[in-house]
Amino acid sequence: MPYRKTPAERERLRITRERLVDEATSVVAEVGWANTSVTAVASAAGISAGSVYQHFPSKAALAVEVFRRAAGREAEVLDAVLHGDGDPVERLVRGVDVFSRRAMERRGLAHALLVAPAEPAVGAERLRFRRRYRDLFAEVVREGVDSGLLPEQDPSITAAALTGAIGEVLVDPLAVPAEDTVDALIGELTAMSLRCAGFGPDAAPPSSSGGPR
Repeated sequence: MPYRKTPAERERLRITRERLVDEATSVVAEVGWANTSVTAVASAAGISAGSVYQHFPSKAALAVEVFRRAAGREAEVLDAVLHGDGDPVERLVRGVDVFSRRAMERRGLAHALLVAPAEPAVGAERLRFRRRYRDLFAEVVREGVDSGLLPEQDPSITAAALTGAIGEVLVDPLAVPAEDTVDALIGELTAMSLRCAGFGPDAAPPSSSGGPR
């Protein structure tokens, strides 16, 4: 009869795996994907490098799990904001504000998620999540069009442009901290997003305050 792990053993392995992912996330946020080693992650987690491979078959597999967890949290926050209170334009503004502000508060991790050089497996996950962000923005833009707050347009194209532009605008600020310019930067990003979506120049931009952080 094959050996079956006891509930206590399974729980111990689960806790160790979670700790590995948490520590790997911290290492990636500090030094990037390219400079993150299994040895560094194992040391941070307080286990041997060989033990890491009991949980992940390769460094790439660990990196993919780190990306999925971190990017998944950001997508969940954005989803909650874009489906929150207010009309579609207000929610669009809050979504851009919260996404950008969270990135600036976690610069190292955001840089890794958005642009840092990574293994092909991580690159594939990055593309998948970028499409997820696009789909979330497309949904609220479509609501704006249907409600008459935004002009007729292809929501998917607008959302793709927004997703790409936000990531591109954040690249340099994420790499070069400048705390005193964060609010101005995010103000410009939200204004750009409204222009991209075709919100009328004579309309007062909705407040970007609120939403989960």
